[in-house]
Amino acid sequence: MGIQRRQHTPRFKKQVVLDLLKGEKTRNEICSQYEIHPALADKWKAVVINDMDKLFTGGMDFERKRDKELIEELYKQVGKLQTQLEWLKKRWDIPIEGKIKLIEKGNAHLSIREQCELLQLNRSVYYYDRKPAVSVEDIVIMNAIDKLYTQRPYYGVRRITKNLEVPGITVNHKRIHRLMQIMGIQAIYPKPRTSDPNIQHEKYPYLLKGIKAAYPNHIWGTDITYVRVKGTWMYLVAILDWFSRYIVSWELSDTLCVEFCIEGLKRALEVGIPEIHNSDQGSQFTAEEYLSILKAYETIKISMDGRGRAMDNIFTERLWRSVKQEEVYLREYQSPKEARISLREYFMF
Repeated sequence: MGIQRRQHTPRFKKQVVLDLLKGEKTRNEICSQYEIHPALADKWKAVVINDMDKLFTGGMDFERKRDKELIEELYKQVGKLQTQLEWLKKRWDIPIEGKIKLIEKGNAHLSIREQCELLQLNRSVYYYDRKPAVSVEDIVIMNAIDKLYTQRPYYGVRRITKNLEVPGITVNHKRIHRLMQIMGIQAIYPKPRTSDPNIQHEKYPYLLKGIKAAYPNHIWGTDITYVRVKGTWMYLVAILDWFSRYIVSWELSDTLCVEFCIEGLKRALEVGIPEIHNSDQGSQFTAEEYLSILKAYETIKISMDGRGRAMDNIFTERLWRSVKQEEVYLREYQSPKEARISLREYFMF
């Protein structure tokens, strides 16, 4: 029996030639990617180049030419490259802060990713949610708030203001409120109108009423807490299996951005798949980027705390109390790196 030759469609050949003309990869890389012999790729490229002048001779029926679509795509790519070059000429030799300001969110021709590539700017730098500037004194107060809040998570702004003891520093409720917002914490108790739907994100029902975690991966809960580091602070997110109290995954970040929550979720899903994922309605857990990962798993039900559900995340709150009292407060992390190493050892323990 003879060997059956592989048949290549015109669209396939067009894509190969386009990649060769772009010059972004070597010929061998392209041939390896499409699993073709280099001689065949050279032949297709030569056909396009040799026949290109015929396309402009007039009177030719372009509908009968298999390369019409290829030529149109080539012009489209050339036009796009010209647009990119003109855009780039005005934006090259500038500092990172300047490049970030030059990113145009609504540009119809260049995506955020393409603009970052042209500026040689890492997208993570562009999306980085910068930490608010606070004084050394504010950090001292925040650390004291964290310790009191861990002991009394039901304390609100006024009770924390009344009971806070920071030698040599006078505070008022406005300052405490501002710092608690930076820390991302609030008292754990039902408050009026705290669960009204936010029109800027999709609302999911609370699914845990009358349900008790009965087996591993039945219910996962997630939350974020404040972790002190010398001269600064970080945020710790964890995903906890409510049945086994197993810490499925955790991540540290120096800002309350959604990216580190997404990373923690991806790592958790490598370990197992929950039936129910429960969280509060914080902006990190209601971000479309976060929810889209959960939606990709048809078996995962998304649950969000609502009105009167102040104690739903009690398992995670107990975890935070243990982490703070058994690890964080016993050490003085000198750097984010040291915090990560020490917390990793603690969680493994």
